[in-house]
Amino acid sequence: MKRPMPFTLLGAALLLGACSNEANNTQAYGADPKLPEPQRGLLPSMKIAEPTAWGDRKPSVPQGFTITAIATDLGIPRQTLVLPNGDILVAEGRGGKAAKLKPKDVIAGYIKAKGNTKVKSGNRLTLLRDADGDGKYELKTVFADQLDAPYGLAFANNKIYVANQGELVSFDYQPGQTKAAGAPASVAKLPSEINHHWTKALTVSPDGRFLYVGIGSNSNITERGMEAEVDRAMVWQIDAATGAHKPYATGLRNPTALAMHPETGQLWSVVNERDELGPDLVPDYLTSVREGGFYGWPYSYWGQNVDPRVKPQDPKKVASAIKPDYSLGSHVAALGLSFSIPAMGERYGNGAFVGEHGSWNRDHPVGYKVIFVPFRDGRPAGEPIDFVTGFRDANGKTRGRPVGVTVDPRGALIVADDLANTVWRVTRTP
Repeated sequence: MKRPMPFTLLGAALLLGACSNEANNTQAYGADPKLPEPQRGLLPSMKIAEPTAWGDRKPSVPQGFTITAIATDLGIPRQTLVLPNGDILVAEGRGGKAAKLKPKDVIAGYIKAKGNTKVKSGNRLTLLRDADGDGKYELKTVFADQLDAPYGLAFANNKIYVANQGELVSFDYQPGQTKAAGAPASVAKLPSEINHHWTKALTVSPDGRFLYVGIGSNSNITERGMEAEVDRAMVWQIDAATGAHKPYATGLRNPTALAMHPETGQLWSVVNERDELGPDLVPDYLTSVREGGFYGWPYSYWGQNVDPRVKPQDPKKVASAIKPDYSLGSHVAALGLSFSIPAMGERYGNGAFVGEHGSWNRDHPVGYKVIFVPFRDGRPAGEPIDFVTGFRDANGKTRGRPVGVTVDPRGALIVADDLANTVWRVTRTP
């Protein structure tokens, strides 16, 4: 039996998108972005990514740097982790099981699927090794498999921690190990019912005592009711020894990557904000995450800007909402975060690299690149700088989509590309 409905809906989406008001098509960056008035409509603008192979091409990097593919033919690489001996672990997989609520969800699902890889979810960790230090990772082997949409990775306490979509687990680790010695041990169960936002970001405190897990909301803006948002849209703090957990910060719609600032020890996150308020609202952002802090979702955005779609409202919560530190622009879909080190050079040695997966809900796509946000005195300071580009061209051909970014202490940036199923390595040119 033929099912023409998705194509009919797609045509409606493209028509309505073409008629949308995109006159104010500016992206606001930095600590004090100028936010436009909200735009409401039946459907948001939607733009299909057109996947195509890299062929003999590769992403572009600044002068003085070189980029190389160090692993290909992966099973949807998401986040990476550099182990103490220089080996790289790659988390591969895709999760989520949320039912679609509205025609918009059906259309959006179709649009997003067209721009994603058709490769089967790996549900595993792959280990890469460059034994002789020549930049070529000659060993590529499965470290652990049969996982459940692994995403966040961390190392501490002689353990590798993995945030599956429904559980935080750990593997005992010995230096040089290339395969897990056994099944993972459970550290803590994670909220996974519905799982509209399935990715579970992960980092660890400098002393290894606490693990921090980012847990996204179960909706755009509470369409499933607040009961579906219990323990969602927040960062958990989990005791590594006991698994006991508590909310560390709340009101973060979808904290997709977490990292500790190497000098201050402050927790930072990139957060994907809400949709359907127009092409230039609401900015995705980079922010420090304060213990006990509330960051607005669902009641408000960028501080005290009230979202009237949420009923009932909560004026006290809105008044307490913390304004994020740095706007990355709306709908860039930031999924990766890693702080730099001096080995990355004078211009890129102090700041944060951010992997931007790219928009699907704008007539003029944004993201599809890795940017660098300069820091000074532990805070963002200056305009974002494009660092790895060329994933999408002016004709809409999309060769890759960056997700996790990881700074290698030896002086390299590792980039996971989940469309080309490739891991890239960016180094300074000798």
